[in-house]
Amino acid sequence: MKKELSVKTIVAIGIGAAVFVILGRFAIIPTGFPNTNLETSYPFLALMSVIYGPLAGALIGFIGHTLKDFTTYGSAWWSWVICSGLVGVIYGIAGRKIDLIHGQFGKKEIIHFNLYQIVGNALVWGIIAPILDIVMFSEPAGKVFTQAAIASIANMVAVGVIGTLLMKAYAATRPQKGSLTKEEE
Repeated sequence: MKKELSVKTIVAIGIGAAVFVILGRFAIIPTGFPNTNLETSYPFLALMSVIYGPLAGALIGFIGHTLKDFTTYGSAWWSWVICSGLVGVIYGIAGRKIDLIHGQFGKKEIIHFNLYQIVGNALVWGIIAPILDIVMFSEPAGKVFTQAAIASIANMVAVGVIGTLLMKAYAATRPQKGSLTKEEE
């Protein structure tokens, strides 16, 4: 059976992509290596991916990164745009075992999510992104693998700290499953 995107999810994708652009343009910390920053857009992508799922995460990352690149550089760096979509999928898959909507984000969920995001960031930014840079743009391997290592670590730290705090704060605003009871009249 084909599950269609809800209007709520489509709206979340649009808003999520817009926030991704804003964070990616204006809320970054330079690492000292060219075109490689610690970005707050990835912790936000993690939150949205866990709430709305892998497809929404992929589209928010892909669309958001594309728009950020076009508004910043005038064109997209497609290898990294693709990787932003991939990492959104990974965050969303990690979120399938987390019931954030019902306020569930304790120690077990934090560890589960962060193990996924660390492996996902290492795979996507440490391996796939530099290989795509070499294949698509004939970039020198030494440069892109150095850039990839820095980006991987920056994203692991940003998502591990800021993303965990965002999800913890979001979960705290949600009623826990079974915490509400119907009053008798």
